[in-house]
Amino acid sequence: MPNDIVQIGGFGTRYLVEGTETGGAYALLEHTLEPGTMGAPPHRHAREDVLSYVLEGTLTVWEDGATRTFRPGETTVKPRGRWHTFWNAGKDRVRFLEVISPPAFAPYFREMAAILVEPGPPNWAALGELAARYGLEMDFAIEEALAAEHGVQLG
Repeated sequence: MPNDIVQIGGFGTRYLVEGTETGGAYALLEHTLEPGTMGAPPHRHAREDVLSYVLEGTLTVWEDGATRTFRPGETTVKPRGRWHTFWNAGKDRVRFLEVISPPAFAPYFREMAAILVEPGPPNWAALGELAARYGLEMDFAIEEALAAEHGVQLG
């Protein structure tokens, strides 16, 4: 549903354009990251390419071992098959647009939020199944190292 919002800790997602509206070409989302927040563990997509355009704040992106920062008006491309993650190491909120092509990955955030609202510790089996269904591979060992090095925490 366009313009619905999903909030997972300090990481927000607003659905702007669904894949059904683009004939399956892409989806357009708006993400926000609060200070000190890593948006996802290092991961790679098997099926889609992702482009992020920064609107506010400074977005830090780690890709295949290299870290770069992106400011308003700058774009980063994260092709399928490449390890990447992103975070907000600044003091102000980061807001960025994200194009996902093809768009089939976009519902992932809704489904992940539904799993994470369940009481108690995260249901790791359900999260693993969700990632596998979306062709997403994650590396939590790198996440821990990056979080410690850059003073951020996941979601």
